[in-house]
Amino acid sequence: MSEKLPLVLGSGSVFRKAQLERLGLAFQTALPDFDETPAAGESAADTALRLAEGKARSLAAAFPAALIIGADQVAWCGNRQLGKPMSVAKAQQMLLSLSGQCIEFYSAVVLLNTDSGKIYRHVDKTVVTMRCLDAAQIGRYLEREPDAVYCAGGAMSEGLGAALLERVESSDPNALIGLPLYRLIGFLQEEGVSVV
Repeated sequence: MSEKLPLVLGSGSVFRKAQLERLGLAFQTALPDFDETPAAGESAADTALRLAEGKARSLAAAFPAALIIGADQVAWCGNRQLGKPMSVAKAQQMLLSLSGQCIEFYSAVVLLNTDSGKIYRHVDKTVVTMRCLDAAQIGRYLEREPDAVYCAGGAMSEGLGAALLERVESSDPNALIGLPLYRLIGFLQEEGVSVV
């Protein structure tokens, strides 16, 4: 059990930071330095878990006695991984191709205790069914939700992106935003960190 180890969120994501802030825990953020290139033949779930763990481990030297949270999300549709579009043009193209489709989101979370070396791993699967969308709807959405270009699949479910979705199936609604909080809370409790 860790005694007052600092909590570090290894992510530059404003979305994950906001999720963790809602738990009311004291934490700091640090940018991980890890290559996020998918490996050949790797499943989406394996990619998400490898990247989440790699991000956490990349910060271990800087935080030798801490609880480091690593997270990553990979979207999968039509036998291919979907990245973050990073531009409006790519987001428009991606969202048009996803219109009416089912997308699987694999959201991985890792908690690494750099003092004891203990690591906890989890991948949450969320299946999202997109509404049938036309180019005009997608254009209006991206005008009103410009940060969507930084989200896997180009849709921010926690914002106006909800209008793009027809159905969401998940054991943890937080996972789709990027951080599976239900499992993370359990990991933190295992390390002696009480959320409530």
